[in-house]
Amino acid sequence: MTNTASNVPGRFVIGGELEVARIGFGAMRITGRGIWGEPTDRAEALRTLRELPDLGVNFVDTADSYGPGISEMLIREALAPYRHDLVIATKGGLARTGPDQWKPLGRPEYLIQQVHQSLRLLGVEQIALWQLHRIDPAVPRDEQFGTVQYLLDSGLIRYAGLSEVSLDDIEAASKYFSVATVQNRYNLADRSSEAVLNFCARHGIGFIPWYPLAAGALTEGGSILSRIAQRHNAKPSQIALAWLLRRSPVMLPIPGTARVAHLRENVAAARIELSDAEFDALSQASEV
Repeated sequence: MTNTASNVPGRFVIGGELEVARIGFGAMRITGRGIWGEPTDRAEALRTLRELPDLGVNFVDTADSYGPGISEMLIREALAPYRHDLVIATKGGLARTGPDQWKPLGRPEYLIQQVHQSLRLLGVEQIALWQLHRIDPAVPRDEQFGTVQYLLDSGLIRYAGLSEVSLDDIEAASKYFSVATVQNRYNLADRSSEAVLNFCARHGIGFIPWYPLAAGALTEGGSILSRIAQRHNAKPSQIALAWLLRRSPVMLPIPGTARVAHLRENVAAARIELSDAEFDALSQASEV
């Protein structure tokens, strides 16, 4: 296993053109309970979104299934007209039938319909980065990848990515389009996508770790994570983000929240510089 440490967080260029700050914002939590309906505190969710430009965050990750549609609508309400450097990524391929219910749906006509809906809800003429939220096992994989190619060729989306995929999926999709990003679950406690991350690093593909703040038993008092957090006068979640940023230069964490204070904490993690010893200790602890 490769455990390469990058330098200071800096920025990353998606697809060779879209330059983003490496800590982005995940817009799933600005919806209601079960990622369904309006948020409990709509005003605070909007304030959180409007804080992004002031904090230098110019990469927002959402999906048509968040709400459904609520997240995209709130992004437009809070941030339109959009700054020229703001990159809004959205996803399609999961149908919603109720709170906490997610069903892969990758039929070509559905994916195309959802892209048009996202364009309308976000209020844009082209989606900068669109990601296939899941590969639907009930639809031939190549049909779904061919649809993504159509979306690119038609100009509806500028770049395309994949979510929750294997190395084989990425290589198969690459026969149809250039994969700009991969969004897999990855954090200190769950590194099952290590091989995918290393592949992305070798090929300059942005790696978007979802659920980036999870750290499992490492959050317990007296753990190496808590000790390092105390040393930096930071929270364990901030150290978990700092570790992700240093883990690979293609890493693009998107911690989500619906509170301004929590957003500021997450962004501040980019200023934490872990020593080589701290990085190695966290890496080894997460493998246990």
